[in-house]
Amino acid sequence: MEPHLKLSKESTSSLVDRKLYRSVVGNLRYLVHTRPDISFAVGFVSRFMEVPTTEHWAAVKHLIRYVAGTLNYGCRYKKGEPEPRLVGYNKADFAGDVDDRKSPSGLVFVFGGSVISRQLQKQKVITLSSCEAEYITTTTAACTVVWLGRMLGDLLGDPGSGTPLLIDDESVIQLYKNHVFHNRTKHIETRFHFNREHVRDGRIAVDHVHTGEQLANIMTKASPRVKFQELQGMIDIHS
Repeated sequence: MEPHLKLSKESTSSLVDRKLYRSVVGNLRYLVHTRPDISFAVGFVSRFMEVPTTEHWAAVKHLIRYVAGTLNYGCRYKKGEPEPRLVGYNKADFAGDVDDRKSPSGLVFVFGGSVISRQLQKQKVITLSSCEAEYITTTTAACTVVWLGRMLGDLLGDPGSGTPLLIDDESVIQLYKNHVFHNRTKHIETRFHFNREHVRDGRIAVDHVHTGEQLANIMTKASPRVKFQELQGMIDIHS
């Protein structure tokens, strides 16, 4: 998708066939299971299935052209590493939905150098800052770490500990280093502090990653072509 493209449910463009729009987007949603590189774009056009317009349909057709040109693309899984480790990447697009100003959260989990889990969902609450949006995303990531840890424990006999969760926002990392609840966190619902307990117990470790190496960016925003292709390669989507 084109970077900085902003579409709204309040579009004044002409309406299009809702049944056709839903059918095409539904097929694209099915394709996301093997093509995480289109997760953001499919999630974006899915917002408009109630009252689709020509503007929304143009975005869908743009996505279809991309898929048609990359039919031979898919996830590539590498041979196992001697000591594979689970690593999580999480990112939030603060107030990314122009209609309700809720923030989309993106998660990517890598094990042994290959993507084994990814998730894109819109947060259920409206956040007041990018720091808060990233903090809530980290809570979702912590829940996923617990689930993946149990699964890997059943398969490998070792659930692992100290799973790195990589964030490109230093202010969020500082919230974990400072365990005192202050003005920046006291208004956040208690359930979102679930991750603090797991950091304290050593189950997860919140670390910094450079924005250019943040794999979860591909889940939360449309990037320029060159950057998109870089992220595509980083999550091992190849022909």
